Amino acid sequence: MALGILEHAYANDLIQPGDLIVEATSGNTGISLSAVGRALGHDVHIFMPDWMSRERVLVIESLGATVIPVSPEEGGFVGSIQLAEDFARDHDNVFLPRQFQNRANVDAHRTTTGPEILAQLRSARLEPTGFVAGVGTGGTVMGVGAYLREQLDDVKIHPLEPANSPTLRTGNKVGKHRIQGVSDEFVPAIVELDQLDGIVDVWDGDAILAAQMLARRLGLAVGISSGANLLGALQVAQQQGDDAVVATIFCDSNKKYLSTDLCRAEPLEDHYLCGQLELLGCTVIPGT
Repeated sequence: MALGILEHAYANDLIQPGDLIVEATSGNTGISLSAVGRALGHDVHIFMPDWMSRERVLVIESLGATVIPVSPEEGGFVGSIQLAEDFARDHDNVFLPRQFQNRANVDAHRTTTGPEILAQLRSARLEPTGFVAGVGTGGTVMGVGAYLREQLDDVKIHPLEPANSPTLRTGNKVGKHRIQGVSDEFVPAIVELDQLDGIVDVWDGDAILAAQMLARRLGLAVGISSGANLLGALQVAQQQGDDAVVATIFCDSNKKYLSTDLCRAEPLEDHYLCGQLELLGCTVIPGT
């Protein structure tokens, strides 16, 4: 997605060689923009809430980018976006990717992630009946959803958010949660809820337990949002019945979460799905 945004910007003369890339992010996009931006010869500044994992900061800094931490008193995530906008207004030769409102974000997933998912499933003679993805920027669920609906008549596309902090349902920050990269205090402009099916809710503790199970049972070392996506996909599959084929994505590895609650004992609450979950195995679908 980061590459897609920069390609679109270059094609439309929105960025020039040597421009400074400035973005507000909760982590993954900042890492990608730092890597791709440096590869293209750009310096990168990242405004990021100061409660994101230390590993996120270190990875971004290791790529030569500058991280500007933003405290809750400075506005948290919404404040990070405003500070990035203010910086661009006060300095020359700055490019703002604006991932939360940039349609190139959606297009990147419509032209890459969506076709990859459908091709992999069809190589296993499967047709998806649903897709679930946690909403950070919303680019994944909107882009993959757009592509799958172009190809299939009845596929359901579900956005996911933390039950502890239901931003999509309320329109603004409510409560707190530990699923970094999802539910960033507001509904992104590129998210069109009227174009999606029902919102799926997952408790952050349940997501942590699911991610721990994926690592310990299947050797899939994934982050907390991946655990949430698994549980969300299982919820939709249960609703759809025995013929359900529900796809999701595992957004990243566990390496950016080693200092978080992912690597601590998490209590199992009575209402968590993980109390009913058994992971039997996994099958690798060859690349297409």
